[in-house]
Parts: sequence; C-alpha cells; structure tokens
Amino acid sequence: MDCQERAARVRLMGFDIDGVMTDGRLYFGPAGDFSKAFFSRDGLGLKLLAKSGVKLAIITGRDSTIVTTRAANLGIGLVLQGIEDKRAAMASLLARENLSFEQCGYMGDDLIDLPLLRRCGFSASVPDGHELVLSHVSYVARASAGAGAVREVCELILRAQGTWERVMAPYLA
Repeated sequence: MDCQERAARVRLMGFDIDGVMTDGRLYFGPAGDFSKAFFSRDGLGLKLLAKSGVKLAIITGRDSTIVTTRAANLGIGLVLQGIEDKRAAMASLLARENLSFEQCGYMGDDLIDLPLLRRCGFSASVPDGHELVLSHVSYVARASAGAGAVREVCELILRAQGTWERVMAPYLA
C-alpha cells in the first residue's frame, strides 16, 4: 500500500510535540521555567484537518502546560502527556474512539515514537528525524520540524482523502 492510500484511511491523526510541532529546542529560564515555539501555519493545517472530519490527538513524552494551552487554542481535545509507551496510549485512545490502528496515523521524530509509528496505518516524520524512524515511516516531510512539517502532512492527508477542495472553498470564495 502506498503513502496516499495509507493517508486516505486516516480517521485519527496523532502528533508528537518536541521535534515535530516544535523545532525540538527547549528554552530554559533562570527559574527552571521553559518555553517552546510553535509555527502558526502548522496550527492552521491542524484546524483544516479537523474541519475535514479527521480527529486530532497529541501524544507526547513531556508534560507541559504550554502543550495544554496550545492544544486548547487549536481545539485538540485528545491530549496525552508524559507518555513513555506511546503505542499503548494510542491503543487505549483508539479503543475509546472505536477505531483501529489501520485508521490512525502518527507523526514523530525519535526512537520513543518508533513502536507507534511502526503500528499505525499511516506514519510521518520530519527530515531530521532519527535515521531508524525515517526508515520506517510512510512519509518524510520536506519542511522542517516547527516550520511547516505538520502543515505539509495535514495537507497530504486532505488531498489523499479528497477533502482538499471542500476545506479550501471558504478561502477561495
């Protein structure tokens, strides 16, 4: 099955945060607080994908109020943080949503993501993802992490599912 066929089957798409939605850098302040930067065009891509009917999830190893805030801003209600076994977390999520692994996708960049990426029907990564990850995913984005990779994957799914024109219609009216 090719990448387009895999993307066409996605009913739930999950994303990692660090190294996918962000460039992977953590900026620590003197009091131990930290911040991350998100790309606004990635955010619109996620909103467009949700408008098409694909459910969105965040599954990330780090626990952060920044992620909670960003997810709320984007309308993503399925947020799992502090997760070490991402495949098991996705299995629970899929059971709650009455979906199979073949109907889900995930975008990750590092070894912690690999068991889930290998199980999903559609998988994606960023160009500088770990070499083992890159060798096991359906799609490697051309854009960098935190700089359009998420948007690229969202648009790929929209096109594969034939919903691109419908979702773009309000912008072309």
